[in-house]
Amino acid sequence: MRPEEGVMQSRAQAMQALFEVLSDQPVIICNGFPSREAHKIRDRAGNFYMIGSMGVAASIGLGLACARPDRRVVVFDGDGNVLMGMGTLATIGALQPRNLTHVVFDNEVYGTTGNQPSYSRVVRLDQVAKAAGYATVERVWEREDIVYEFTDMLNSDGPNFLLIKVNEQIEDVDRVALDPSEMTTRFRVAVDADQPVRSREKG
Repeated sequence: MRPEEGVMQSRAQAMQALFEVLSDQPVIICNGFPSREAHKIRDRAGNFYMIGSMGVAASIGLGLACARPDRRVVVFDGDGNVLMGMGTLATIGALQPRNLTHVVFDNEVYGTTGNQPSYSRVVRLDQVAKAAGYATVERVWEREDIVYEFTDMLNSDGPNFLLIKVNEQIEDVDRVALDPSEMTTRFRVAVDADQPVRSREKG
């Protein structure tokens, strides 16, 4: 038994805590239930939901962070998605986008397809991110720590990696009810809104 089992949040609970911290930062959300849950919890123009494509949320977030260094960019990812696109961690570590915060909800299963176990049960993704060169890497599971670390990362130079251990609970949610072209248009408008990056070095 992991020591954190008794205090782990569901992904939806953890995501709700993050949305309470966010203002108008653009957020790229991985496919499957994470996108569906985010859409139900807080649909916003600054959310870009991955629909039908797995393992590329971090790549899109990286591209946006590099193209718009004046904006803070957030990625909501899952352990299965990260495992599928592991090379992106190395690319992020190499390019060092200071305005990117990469959040990974790790429930150790492929929840969207039936809770098949993922290799994050034995491969510590936070340690992989640290080895890849992320500036800040934290592993949390309690709500108070989730909010504290995420808030700190949004105000610090990255790239940042926040691994949130969550349980396997999945919300009863519908598919994202947005046409991809409509979603893309409103996201582009949200990203073009002016919000300069404010840096703060960790003490």
